[in-house]
Amino acid sequence: MRFLALPVLLASCLPAWAALPFATAKVGYQNIDKSYSTEATVEAVRQSTVSAQVSGRITAVNFDVGDTVKAGQVIVRIDPSELSQAVAGSRAQVAQAEAQLANAKANYERQVQLFRQKFISQAALDRATAEYRAAQAAAQAAMAGVGQTATVRSYTTLTAPFSGVVMARHVEVGEMATPGKPLMTGFDPNDLRVVANIPQYKLAEIQKSAKASVEIPSLNKWIEAKGITVLPSADVATHTVKVRLDLPQDLGAGVIPGIYARAYFATGEARKLVIPNSAVLRRSEITAVYVVDAKERASLRQVRLGDPTPKGEVEVLAGLNPGDVIALDPVKAGIYAKSAASKKQ
Repeated sequence: MRFLALPVLLASCLPAWAALPFATAKVGYQNIDKSYSTEATVEAVRQSTVSAQVSGRITAVNFDVGDTVKAGQVIVRIDPSELSQAVAGSRAQVAQAEAQLANAKANYERQVQLFRQKFISQAALDRATAEYRAAQAAAQAAMAGVGQTATVRSYTTLTAPFSGVVMARHVEVGEMATPGKPLMTGFDPNDLRVVANIPQYKLAEIQKSAKASVEIPSLNKWIEAKGITVLPSADVATHTVKVRLDLPQDLGAGVIPGIYARAYFATGEARKLVIPNSAVLRRSEITAVYVVDAKERASLRQVRLGDPTPKGEVEVLAGLNPGDVIALDPVKAGIYAKSAASKKQ
């Protein structure tokens, strides 16, 4: 959601108030994008939980919550002793099968020579051929067994499937791992999105919208969405449609899966009275700004505000008129107002 190049909203500081210890600006109307806003949640596009595939005692947990992990790094190790013995047993079976194969091959070759000299029957040759082929199959099966047990043993070393940040650690060193037991959960901080639920009556407007913005209120951060994806299904209970907003990379610290956000979809254009959000003074339930009159007197005036904008401004619904001059720094304006009041006493 972007502002258009339109007539000046806030004029620069006027010469009449040049002596004031704070900056001032004149309030005016501006054409801005009209938007529909709704609650949303940040989620990771790539988030996974690494689970155990074999049984064994956990011997090492190399990362903790909050650590950065690169793809392929070892995150958890499981004691491979039992599986190493299984691999050794499979290799012994291979050696035995190869010895039997060599014996069967030598016997087969002797039987072929005897058959050519007509010393044995066809049945004897067929029996030697069958024994040779059976020995070949047994050797191949033994080799496959070695590969299978070696693969299973490799499951004792668990690596990160992608680069990211550890968000949950489910085990400690010394615990027993079993197939399917979660070990560690991580997400990719460079691949995030925002998910919002849109009422079906707003779906047509959202689908026409080419741009959207995301506000993270807890971080006072605005993010321009890279793309909008409307899922082709609706919730049967709430009759809402899920919409995904793709976020850019390098969002900085604090933007993590699960935090609250607000999604703003541009649905048109409107002429509104807006002021800088930094000029607003918020005290408990009071929302106000300092207004400066022609005699350089600063007075606090309560206002009613609407939606914020990505430019760091906020709509004024009531309390101000076009042409009013406001203080851009409410703290300095408050000190100035108290000082002026004390001088009069």
